[in-house]
Amino acid sequence: MTTLLASNLPLPRIGTGKVRDIYAVGEDRVLLLTTDRISAFDVVMGETIPSKGAVLTQISAYWFNQLEGVVPHHMITADTDKIIAEVPTLKDYRPEILGRAMLCKRTNVFPIECVIRGYLSGSAWKEYAAQGTLAGETLPSGLVESEKLEPAIFSPATKAESGHDENITIARMRDAVGDEVAHQLESMTRAIYTLGEKLARDQGIIIADTKFEFGRDRDGRIILIDEVMTPDSSRFWAVDAYQPGRPQPSFDKQPLRDYLDVERHGGRWNGDAPPPPLPQSVIDATSKRYLEAYKRVTGKELAI
Repeated sequence: MTTLLASNLPLPRIGTGKVRDIYAVGEDRVLLLTTDRISAFDVVMGETIPSKGAVLTQISAYWFNQLEGVVPHHMITADTDKIIAEVPTLKDYRPEILGRAMLCKRTNVFPIECVIRGYLSGSAWKEYAAQGTLAGETLPSGLVESEKLEPAIFSPATKAESGHDENITIARMRDAVGDEVAHQLESMTRAIYTLGEKLARDQGIIIADTKFEFGRDRDGRIILIDEVMTPDSSRFWAVDAYQPGRPQPSFDKQPLRDYLDVERHGGRWNGDAPPPPLPQSVIDATSKRYLEAYKRVTGKELAI
């Protein structure tokens, strides 16, 4: 499979994110192309991670299919042959888009990351340990790191194109999108997470936390967009290794984070761009984690 750092397809480019290049397909569709770029601590690395783009696209496609009848979503197809049939100008670009492209409905995107936390970890644990709060809102006392939260906590954040996303209160979210939309986004987020957490647990994976994005389509409906419960947007733990009161081994970019933590604590990186170069061992270990995450979630090997 071709490893892709950046794309240049014969379509109008309408956006470039940390890992995705977005192209217009007519007036009402978009092509999301997930490259093999990788970011950590909101900084994009200079190297690619083999198979990463296909893993993210195909895990999202798996979840969109599982969510049929639960919430509306933007995926039309993630099948490369079907995409080329719909967009013939991509015929000569099959190696670049193979497995990593998704044809989707176009929406007006809400500027909110809809984060839901089923377990107390990461930045949420750090804030709680220091202040007893999450995004400034008080949580019960006596919680420990990685503890299961009952019920899961909806914790929105601002959506940053670059730099660091910021956790915000639900009140700030209401100010940004209105009460009715805020309520609908939270309800949809909880419905998606409830289904996803159960299905993943059946496969031996805990989805500790995850984030979703939503947009409004041409018919005025609010629909799920972007990626869904992938190693980039979620924290995956192994059910059989879970033990509250400590950090958990993670099926995501943990080898990369561990390496960068060493670089930061050693004074060789200040946490901003440009990042340090990645050793091949870190690249290989990270690629292996992504492929294992795909296998764990879907129950099968990635086949492109």
